[in-house]
Amino acid sequence: MKKMTRRDFAKTGLAAGAVMGGLSVARSAHANGGTEVLKVGLVGCGGRGTGAAHNALNADPNTKIVAIGDLFKDRLANCAKNLKETFGDRAPLTEADCFDGFDNYKQVIEKCDVVLLCSTPHYRPIHLRAAVEAGKHVFFEKPVAVDPAGIRSVLESSRLGKEKGLTMVCGLCWRYHTAVQETMARVLGGEIGDLLAIQETYLTGKLWTRPRQEGDTEMAFQNRNWYNFTWLSGDFNVEQHVHSLDKALWAMGDQPPVDAWGVGGRMVRVEQPAYGDIYDLMGVTYNYPNGVKVHAFCRQQNGCYNDTSDQFIGTKGTANILGNTISDLKGKVVWKYRGPGCDMYTNEHKYMFRSIRSGEARNDGTFGAYSTMLGILGRECCYTGKKITWEEIMNSQQNLAPTAYTMDGNPPTLPDENGHYLVALPGTGNHSI
Repeated sequence: MKKMTRRDFAKTGLAAGAVMGGLSVARSAHANGGTEVLKVGLVGCGGRGTGAAHNALNADPNTKIVAIGDLFKDRLANCAKNLKETFGDRAPLTEADCFDGFDNYKQVIEKCDVVLLCSTPHYRPIHLRAAVEAGKHVFFEKPVAVDPAGIRSVLESSRLGKEKGLTMVCGLCWRYHTAVQETMARVLGGEIGDLLAIQETYLTGKLWTRPRQEGDTEMAFQNRNWYNFTWLSGDFNVEQHVHSLDKALWAMGDQPPVDAWGVGGRMVRVEQPAYGDIYDLMGVTYNYPNGVKVHAFCRQQNGCYNDTSDQFIGTKGTANILGNTISDLKGKVVWKYRGPGCDMYTNEHKYMFRSIRSGEARNDGTFGAYSTMLGILGRECCYTGKKITWEEIMNSQQNLAPTAYTMDGNPPTLPDENGHYLVALPGTGNHSI
């Protein structure tokens, strides 16, 4: 892997395949000294989506929210109220600007210049394709998909976005954290020597569940409780651990591994139906062609040892990415980031709007897709108990979509007569890619 100096890193920034160009709104905004008001739309009005809307408006004063959409009317109403109370005339949302149901994204995209895609991960590839085809700049949250079919769709949308000169910023927020940028620049610049191994850990407690509401169909219940169903979230190592996997991919020059194997299961989080069909622990080893191994561990169990860290081991020393330090082989810290702090969530949007206004497109599509695919590959290794190659997972025909997107339709995972959902059992053949 070619060494990158910090000067090179500063020049290239975070752009993956950046291309010159942009839509008329970007050229107009640039020509007017960045004062053109950009119309922003939001798809997905939960906590993350509402937070992303705040981040966007805080990042650029010449923006306003003109449309929002969500599957559920209650989330839609809460988000609209929050934004109007916080931002006043920069969130001029009327009932005619708020859309619910499975097709809400279509109306939102039509009304805006920039769209924030923050819905349940399963829908990200569908929403991203619609936004790109409509010629809109995009902020799209992680993970970008939940299955190989979705990943291939995102890669194609990224390609189309490049052709159109669109800015496409992904919510893998550590790439936009000032201290992590500097630490990674030093790693990529060779300050710890050649990489030998990477250890990624995301060990934490269990997250939320949402109960079935009176009158909910099975589709409605699962979409409310989306985190706990693989077809909607990708499982927790895809939805959450993707942040750690992304830093490993970054260190490896955004190149994928050859193959992976793993162990995982559902030991503690066994209540049904609250916890759907996802696991609560996984450990995966990713093998690279140059011999580097990425060991990735994630767990969501209460009362256990917690650790979220990225440890990079090189021939000259080690790097603690979230600790923002580099140590020599004896463990002595030889560099520590001492610069200013930042709000990486707002930084993502600052980068996005600068890109749009300058007309120099930024495209995070490839690394967003590859980092998410690392999570999917690890999940499938744990679910099946098999060693799986990158080529196999990229070509897998696995598609977790339901037959129809309606509240009366059946999701791909259905409960048995006792209300329990089928959980993957490694080595039994009850799950395949």
